[in-house]
Amino acid sequence: MQAEYVVVGAGSAGCAVAYRLAEAGKRVLIIEHGGSDWGPFIQMPGALSYPMNMARYDWGFRTEPEPHLDGRRLAVPRGKVIGGSSSINGMIYVRGHARDYDHWRDQGAAGWGYADVLPYFKRLESWDDGGHGGDADWRGRSGPLHVTRGRRDNPLTRAFVEAGRQAGYPVTDDYNGHQQEGFGPFDMTVHGGERWSAAKAYLRPALKHDNCTLVRALARRVVIEEGRATGVEVDIDGRTEMIHTENEVILAASSINTPKLLMLSGIGPAAHLTEHGIDVICDRPGVGRNLQDHLELYIQAAASQPVSLFRYWSLLGKAYVGARWLLSRSGPGASNQFESAAFIRSAAGIDYPDIQYHFLPIAVRYDGQAAAEGHGFQAHVGPMRSRSRGAVTLRSGDPADAPRIVFNYMSHEEDWADFRNCIRLTREIFAQPAFAPYFAHEIQPGADTQSDEALDAFVREHVESAYHPCGTARMGAADDPEAVVDPQTRVIGVERLRAVDSSIIPRITNGNLNAPSIMIGEKASDHILGRDPLAPDNSKPWIHPDWQNAQR
Repeated sequence: MQAEYVVVGAGSAGCAVAYRLAEAGKRVLIIEHGGSDWGPFIQMPGALSYPMNMARYDWGFRTEPEPHLDGRRLAVPRGKVIGGSSSINGMIYVRGHARDYDHWRDQGAAGWGYADVLPYFKRLESWDDGGHGGDADWRGRSGPLHVTRGRRDNPLTRAFVEAGRQAGYPVTDDYNGHQQEGFGPFDMTVHGGERWSAAKAYLRPALKHDNCTLVRALARRVVIEEGRATGVEVDIDGRTEMIHTENEVILAASSINTPKLLMLSGIGPAAHLTEHGIDVICDRPGVGRNLQDHLELYIQAAASQPVSLFRYWSLLGKAYVGARWLLSRSGPGASNQFESAAFIRSAAGIDYPDIQYHFLPIAVRYDGQAAAEGHGFQAHVGPMRSRSRGAVTLRSGDPADAPRIVFNYMSHEEDWADFRNCIRLTREIFAQPAFAPYFAHEIQPGADTQSDEALDAFVREHVESAYHPCGTARMGAADDPEAVVDPQTRVIGVERLRAVDSSIIPRITNGNLNAPSIMIGEKASDHILGRDPLAPDNSKPWIHPDWQNAQR
C-alpha cells in the first residue's frame, strides 16, 4: 500500500489534515487503530461519561504513581476510535486566549501568534449562537465543525452566571470572541442533538473522495532511510506490513502516542532509545518531555430544591432521557449539560484569565458516580498555567506496550497555592444571592475544610485530570535543542516527517484542547501543501483595563 501522504491517527488534528489534503486532490491514507464511532454512548451528548470509560473506545492509559499525589495513578483517556478524543471528550469548545498563542510565537513558534491562528479558527467553525448573543465578527460560519450552545433551561445554570456578576466579575457573551474573561454561556461541539466529532466534521467527508483511504492498523514505527521518512510499519490482522509514502508521513497520534512512535522510530533522547535497544537515527532530547495537563477539582453543593439533573439519575429517568434522544434528538440527552462557563484571573497583576470553570447542574463525577446526597450542583475549577512538567517515555521497545506517563503533577509550590485560591474563590461565588434559593450546604470539600493544610490534603486526594495532555513534541525554532518540530510542523533532523497534533503545543492553552488541536490540523495542512498562510487577523482581544491593580 502507498499514498502521497500517510497520516497516522484519525483524531482531531489528523482528520482535519486528511480532509484538507484530500480536498486539494492529494492521495491520502489514514492509519487508525481504533474502530467505529457508531452507537448512542458516543453520539448522545448527555452520555459523555460512558465512552471515556469504555475499553472499546479508549486506549486505557494511566499515569505511573504520581509522586506529589501520594502515589495515585490517574486516568489518561485518549480516543481509540475514529475521531480520536473528539469522539469521547466532553464536547467543550474553547479556542484559548489570544495571549496563549502570542506566547507560542514569542517562544520560537514563528507564525503561530493569535493574529496568525485566528483565521484558522474561523475557517474550521460553523458557529450557531442559538439566538443567545455572541461576537459574530470573531466567529466562522461555514466551516466543517459545528459549534453550538445549550439552551440553559436549568435555573442552576443561569444562577452560576448571575452569581459571577454579583461577585464582581464581568459577564461575557462569547468567551471565544472578543472577551474571554468573565461568566457566560459555554460552546459545545454538538449539532442536531448529536456529538459533532472530527470524524463527522472531517473524516467522513474526506473518505467520500476516491483519493482518501482509511486503514485499520496499529502503527509500529516510522521507517526512515537515509534521513528521510519512507513509510510506516504497521500490524494488520496479525501480520506486519509496510505502508509507503511518496511525499510525507504525518504523525497525528496524540500527545501520548506521537512521542512514543517517534522514539520507536529512533527519534528521541539517545540514551533512552539505546536503553531499549533502538537504533538512534536522530537525537532529539525534547521528544516526550514538556508533558503538560490541566488539573481540576469538583466543588460540590447540595441543592435545597429538586431542580438539578439528579431527577434523571434513576434507571427510569435514564431510560426516559435515552428514549427521547433516540426518537427526536432532543431533551437532556441532546446537551453535554456544561452550558455555563467562566474564565477569571486569580489575582491582580495577571493580565489574562488563569482559572477556568465548567458548571454542571448535578453533583457527579466523570466516571458517572453521583453524589450520595441527591440533588446538587458543582463547579469544575482549576488553574490553567501550572509550571509542572512531566514526560512520556518508553516502557520497552515493543510497540504493543503502553508508554510510561508521569505528569509530575503539583510539583511546584505555586500549584498548591493556586488550588487553595480556586477553592476559596468558588466558595465566594456559591455564597452569592443568586444561589441562595438553591444552596443547602457544601458537599465537598466540606465546611470544615478551611485551613491551608486541610485544603492541600483535599487536593492531594481528590484532584483529577481535565484530560488535556499536550506538549510532548514541542514546536520551536529549528536551532532550539529542546524543540521537536519547527514552525512548519516538520520534525527537526528528519526529512518528510511531521507531527501535527496536541503534542506540538509549546505551552498549554487556556481551556479545553479539542479546538486548538483541530486548528493545528487546519493550519498545518497549508504548510504541508506549500500554500501561503491565511492573512493575519489583527483583531484585538479584551484585556481588563485595570488588570495590574484589580482581580475583577
